[in-house]
Amino acid sequence: MKPVSEFVELSKADHNRSSFRCGKPELDDFLKNQALRHRKLGVSLTQVLPALMPDSHDKSGINAFYTISPSLILRETLPAKMARKLPQYPVPVSLIAQLGVHIDMQGSGLGGVTLVECLKYLYGISKSYAAVGVVVDCLDADARNFYQHYGFKFLCKHQGKDRLYLPMGTVAQLY
Repeated sequence: MKPVSEFVELSKADHNRSSFRCGKPELDDFLKNQALRHRKLGVSLTQVLPALMPDSHDKSGINAFYTISPSLILRETLPAKMARKLPQYPVPVSLIAQLGVHIDMQGSGLGGVTLVECLKYLYGISKSYAAVGVVVDCLDADARNFYQHYGFKFLCKHQGKDRLYLPMGTVAQLY
């Protein structure tokens, strides 16, 4: 599956969600069964990188996707140097809720491209929706290693998962 050149918002009419598989059942299930409902509810937004050629139903396959959502974190969970500058109440962050690459595209560097596109999108919206950083709750050790490779740092345990953090100032330096 060769991808098109840009990420677009997930659409029931345009994208074949049922053919997506990344090897992580939780991510596959989310994209197939929850992403559109979460968008409709205003919970999150999912962007996909469609395949170049449509399938027999005239829908594009999905090579990669990411899902983002606004969130809050307790300032006490942040590094002390950063936390002391912030107000005493929870502070806004952008959450990378999901990120996956189709199993046929894994090993091609598309995971890094997807993360970079996600961070670029989050940086763009941070100009009108304030966030002190980006957080991700890692599904497993593979996810933790992936995000740490790109500069995310361990923040805390959150609902049994490692929560990693990248300051928005670091994201801003990228763009």
